[in-house]
Amino acid sequence: MKVMNKKLPRFKNEDEERTYWAEHDSTEVMDWKEAKKILLPKLKPSVKTISLRLPESMLEELKLLANKRDVPYQSLLKIFLSERIEKELNLHKA
Repeated sequence: MKVMNKKLPRFKNEDEERTYWAEHDSTEVMDWKEAKKILLPKLKPSVKTISLRLPESMLEELKLLANKRDVPYQSLLKIFLSERIEKELNLHKA
């Protein structure tokens, strides 16, 4: 990718970089017409811990389903959420 005339600063940390990109346009420093897609198969997404209140019966059923599939119930919940989110997004695209 071609770097434009404006020089990209060196960042001390991710917070500093986030602040920079919130206030600047990347087209000032990069020519996106020459960008190429790449795959990063080993990159793990950032995760955030949340607190979620569920009816006890729902949690027990989720654990039962997870046990049948031999997966942790939190992983199964993430799979279910991911599938539903994808379905909902695709419904709204059509």
